[in-house]
Amino acid sequence: MAVDISGMMSENVILIDSKYADKVAFNLSVMFERGLERRIPKADLAHWLDCLALDGGIEPGENAIQVIFLYDKSTPQLSNFNPGNLADDIDGKAFKDGIGEFAMEAYPIESDVTDVCSFFADTLTVLADSKDVKRIMIVPDTEAYGAELKGCMKKIKDKDITLFAMEPQTGSGFSQEILGYSIMSALGIRGDEIK
Repeated sequence: MAVDISGMMSENVILIDSKYADKVAFNLSVMFERGLERRIPKADLAHWLDCLALDGGIEPGENAIQVIFLYDKSTPQLSNFNPGNLADDIDGKAFKDGIGEFAMEAYPIESDVTDVCSFFADTLTVLADSKDVKRIMIVPDTEAYGAELKGCMKKIKDKDITLFAMEPQTGSGFSQEILGYSIMSALGIRGDEIK
């Protein structure tokens, strides 16, 4: 089972495992609050998406960027991002800035029908099969189901894929970026604060 994406897709797509991204933001907040001895605010969602787009190779301009959040139906909330309610504040919303226009969609994972790994991999396959999509940026839980996704990415041809993970990843068919940097920036953690 995959996301039912009807109609034309954007040339640039960001696919996010919401629970994993929220967990990383929480862990970084806790770690840096202790180390910096100051309160870390919730991550600015729009700022984070800008960072992902730039790290994924998108140049500032008039870009159309589709953002797909996959989330557990029982947890429609990003507790460590602002805005955070996937169903009310994010799904069907858009914003435009110097990078482009970000159109956001949020899809619940029906746990009685499928699991996160299968849903993410199936959705990635749908994106890869689309003639409209040229660039795919993914934020999966590589610790939980990275091996399965790497097998899926290896088969994808003629797409520019960027994998965002907390640790460097082995494999082919994708470039990679460290996820923590974009989330730290969205949390307001500056490089000059880190010793």
